[in-house]
Amino acid sequence: MAPARKQTKGSAVSQGEAVSGTKPRTLRPVPFYLPLNITLYVCLVSNGIAAFLAPIQDCDEVFNFWEPTHYLDYGYGLQTWEYSPVYSIRSWLYISLHSIVGKVASLAFDKSAGFYIIRLFLAIVCAACQTRLYSAICRTLSPRIGLIFIMIVAFSPGMFHASSSFLPSSFSMYTSMLGLAAFLDWKGGQKTAEGIMWFGLGAIVGWPFAGALVLPLLFEEAVLSFLSANLGKFCFDVFNGGLRCLAILALEVAVDYVFLGKLTVVPWNIVAYNVFGGEGRGPDIFGTEPWTFYIKNLLLNFNVWFIFGIFVGPLLLLQAIFRARSTSLETLLRTVTLIMPFYMWFAIFTVQPHKEERFMYPAYPFLALNAAIAFHMVLAFIGSNNPKELIGRVPAKVKLAAVMSVILVAINGGLLRSLGMITAYNAPLKVFEPLEQPGVAHAGDIVCFGKEWYRFPSSFFLPDGMRAKFIRSEFRGLLPGEFPDAPTYSALLEGASRVPEGMNDRNEEDAGKYTDISQCSFLVDSYFPSHEASELEPNYIVFEENGDNIVSYGGVPRTQKPE
Repeated sequence: MAPARKQTKGSAVSQGEAVSGTKPRTLRPVPFYLPLNITLYVCLVSNGIAAFLAPIQDCDEVFNFWEPTHYLDYGYGLQTWEYSPVYSIRSWLYISLHSIVGKVASLAFDKSAGFYIIRLFLAIVCAACQTRLYSAICRTLSPRIGLIFIMIVAFSPGMFHASSSFLPSSFSMYTSMLGLAAFLDWKGGQKTAEGIMWFGLGAIVGWPFAGALVLPLLFEEAVLSFLSANLGKFCFDVFNGGLRCLAILALEVAVDYVFLGKLTVVPWNIVAYNVFGGEGRGPDIFGTEPWTFYIKNLLLNFNVWFIFGIFVGPLLLLQAIFRARSTSLETLLRTVTLIMPFYMWFAIFTVQPHKEERFMYPAYPFLALNAAIAFHMVLAFIGSNNPKELIGRVPAKVKLAAVMSVILVAINGGLLRSLGMITAYNAPLKVFEPLEQPGVAHAGDIVCFGKEWYRFPSSFFLPDGMRAKFIRSEFRGLLPGEFPDAPTYSALLEGASRVPEGMNDRNEEDAGKYTDISQCSFLVDSYFPSHEASELEPNYIVFEENGDNIVSYGGVPRTQKPE
């Protein structure tokens, strides 16, 4: 690495204090305000609680990821149209990585315990990624920015449920953290190729759109390389990173070929369907939301920190105008590069009609970093003791009280929101516990779902041999089908490659997905006084004759096996 470029990068990266408005310091080892081992423990505790207690946020997580994993581990499960070889927009590589953990867990634990072990595995991976990024932020920006960052990710409801979710967007969030850390931390030399590899891994194995997050970081590297006459090395690093991504893609194509029996590039299939699907296809057919959706959602999931994260740009502009002497051009450009990925992601997905909470997951680390930088700048301004400035004449105790009030509001608001999610929405993870009692459930029993189909937490919560099926309700979209039973590994591959009947990519209802209620051993339903009963959605729970084979989300479970 050329000394000139190292100096340029170093002076920009060590600007934690310069970002805040103080003079930049000479590069030197930066202490951590919170030691790395303690940081890892904090993240493990936060993510671990989520792994064991957080409700499942999205039925796509169940039907598109937990059910195929159950199929690989136990030989049966529900199948969505995305896994049909005709459409192939879900990769078996992503599923296989998790099914290995589940298979190992099944050697010593029952299915429901395997569910939580997979979640715990995801929580550990996320904690490691969070700690790695924290280390990079402390070393290259500022220990105080790092401390604020870890405080945000440890106590925000958004990170709470994203950390252990079995979703490609969560996987892309992990790799985004590792990719950002590689672009930040030049200890031992540039890590451009490594950064590209991590973002590429998230885009290929996880969610292809997450690859866009690397663009601002690559642009900065290209500009710095050009200015330091080091463009050749940059091009080589990009080529190197591209080769690594191609190797990952080749592995995914090979795994999908084994399962689907044909060559297919799943990331391209995802992009093609969602962007070029044509009339009657694409994400919009699954629902649209107003442009304010993500504003409201991020306020719930990050409360005060979202406000700081979204206003970091204006704060940076004000600092550049009013404290120009303490803010170098290098610092300004470096900070703009770091805050751009979240702005770009937020803008792109805000204009998309179809919106879902999980679409923001890959950008959560960037939101946390933006908020940390913004709060760092505010702290630097408040901390001024210059008597010529109004803020400098405010008593220190008043400043401390104001700062602590913001922090306590953010932490308490996040904890209360997470606690509310655990206590108010955990019924789907608990309602099947009575089936584990001796003599209640039997192999071959059928558990049916009507209007509550989207709350089914996966076959991991059903005893061995029990199957989940659907009865008619007012829902008129396409419900999942079933993978063919597969007692052997060869049967698994044959079942995955078989084209299922009644699947389509237009969310059109298929009558073949329904079971007659007379075939149900158990019916899972809910009763809310505000819900108006209909012919297809009667109040099953208040029917005395059905009382013995209904498990209620809202009442006392009744699980006696009907005669």
